[in-house]
Amino acid sequence: MHFASDNSGPAHPKVIEALVAANDGYTMPYGAEPAMQAVRERLRDLFGAPDAAVYLVATGTATNSLLLAAMSRPWQAIYCSEVAHIEEDECGAPEFFTDGSKLALIDAPNAMMTPEALRARIDDTAQGVVHGVQRGPVSITTVTERGTVYSLDQLHALTGVAAEFGLPVHMDGARFANAAASLGCAARDMTRGVTALSFGGTKNGLLGVEAAVIFDPELAWEFELRRKRAGHLFSKHRFLSAQMGAYLEGDLWLDMAGQANAAAARLVAGLKRIPEATVLHTVDANMVYAAFPRAAHRRLREAGAQFYSIGSLDGPGDEAVAGRLVCDWSATDANTDRFLDILAG
Repeated sequence: MHFASDNSGPAHPKVIEALVAANDGYTMPYGAEPAMQAVRERLRDLFGAPDAAVYLVATGTATNSLLLAAMSRPWQAIYCSEVAHIEEDECGAPEFFTDGSKLALIDAPNAMMTPEALRARIDDTAQGVVHGVQRGPVSITTVTERGTVYSLDQLHALTGVAAEFGLPVHMDGARFANAAASLGCAARDMTRGVTALSFGGTKNGLLGVEAAVIFDPELAWEFELRRKRAGHLFSKHRFLSAQMGAYLEGDLWLDMAGQANAAAARLVAGLKRIPEATVLHTVDANMVYAAFPRAAHRRLREAGAQFYSIGSLDGPGDEAVAGRLVCDWSATDANTDRFLDILAG
């Protein structure tokens, strides 16, 4: 009953097999191995972007932060949701790597920015006044930190607002695969109007690798320099390429995301059958927020369930406490059903 995070799940066996195969013999380091060129071409084809620059980084925090650093300057604002991952969960890394760019937070019902709110926030950033920050990139997270997924129309509306102001767009796609599986669309449809994408893998069955896909080639060299300077250029880069190659082979990335999303859907259906449980946000992908009695939180933990309780477990047992439940590709129906049975009491 592991619902703490999709980070806590295992790597897919095909990924491990690819790593073992990559360990044979000698090859060039630092991304000069032939496997990296194959990854680069596959991602270019996936996104319909033959000129895209593609680089691999081991963590999502580094990928997001290095991309934003290449896209902004220290005196600029980065526009994002008030609950964006770059705001809530990266320990100030975007500000650190950008040398101090300010995150301009935007009200986001259900964790989703609206084009009207984004336009108003950009409008409020005075230009040509030395006392204030200047306009910089827009950052969009999908899947959002509350488990919702922007529709294609919503995404295109946001990138359209950025285009009105001539601003670049960064997409935090740590769970890009889950969003794509939820929408049932081509990957390239999601990145129309996007300048640079963090294409996630670690949360979706990889050991540890993300792809920085840069659709504006003018940003490529700066990203390369920043990656090296930040200590994120791997010498034995073949092991990053091997993971990403296996991920893309036969659409494994989509298959795993679909499995995780289906597990979350099963979990939600079960929660809705329990009168004491309330699903708190729309569940579009593999992340579920729900409230249920504190006593149920305790029972589940005593039975070995792993998930996040958002609030103290000390207090009246019948009082509702929120919880966050995240499904990964390896989630089984049996474990989900056991969790629900224990919760129902």
